[in-house]
Amino acid sequence: MPGPEPTIADVLAAGDHATMSFEFFPPKDDAGQAQLLDAIAGLDPLHPDFVSVTYGASGSTRARTIDATRLIRQRTSALTMGHLTCVSQSVADLRGALDAYADAGVRHILAVRGDPPGGPSAPWERHPDGLDHATDLVRLVKASGDFCVGVAAFPDGHPEHFDLDLDARILAEKEQAGAEFAITQLFFDADAYFRLVERVRALGCRLPVIAGIMPVTNVRQIERMATFSGADLPRVVVDRLHAVADDPAAVRRVGVDIAVELCDRLLAGGAPGLQFFTQNRSRATAEILARLREIAPHRSSPAAASAG
Repeated sequence: MPGPEPTIADVLAAGDHATMSFEFFPPKDDAGQAQLLDAIAGLDPLHPDFVSVTYGASGSTRARTIDATRLIRQRTSALTMGHLTCVSQSVADLRGALDAYADAGVRHILAVRGDPPGGPSAPWERHPDGLDHATDLVRLVKASGDFCVGVAAFPDGHPEHFDLDLDARILAEKEQAGAEFAITQLFFDADAYFRLVERVRALGCRLPVIAGIMPVTNVRQIERMATFSGADLPRVVVDRLHAVADDPAAVRRVGVDIAVELCDRLLAGGAPGLQFFTQNRSRATAEILARLREIAPHRSSPAAASAG
């Protein structure tokens, strides 16, 4: 009989290739579901190592997340990871979500505290019967079943405090709580990623840190996303995009160039994987991976070679 399916942590530990993964979000309506299915169909032939689905706290949004995760798991052979946040939820709610994930056959969880309803800069308010920190959530997930747990990392600093050393200590604490890998928020400066890795390694933290990549196809969208996530938009990136801001096709072309250059540097510097925040679209991500394949050092990497 075949052995158990490897986990994301197993794939990363094998170290024989840089992983490639895609993040989707749960659709709000039938049109959104059609778009999601199109994105899955467009990206599944690239053979991602895993896919993940973002999480909206509480109520019907949470139900949509579980449903979308179940749907994606049915439509792809890739490992499937569900997100879970502490926002507006009791411990009982969190355990209920974990039970739903387990029932759907999902054994990978990205455990994040999540942003307050007012946005990342708003004061954090813990649910009266909930959890305060992602570290607590990691412990809960590990105690609730046979889950492989990932966590968030912040190359440009968590938007609540922008203390890079504190971020490194928190990431090390997440590892001690049971986390097995991390995925960064979007960023555009490869050096910020490498500095983050250096800080956590200096603390003895060995978590593999997958780089989160946001393809730029719209100037206003990326500025809004960067502001919301706390990501720093380097002046050289801003200038390149604004120079073609009046030409949507050129913005898209320059955005792909920027992402390819960033991914090239990250892979060359030893990043263990790339996660693409797809926004439930496939074309830009597929183009970036195809372009990476044209760069000689990455031709043999499954993360790029599968794009061919």
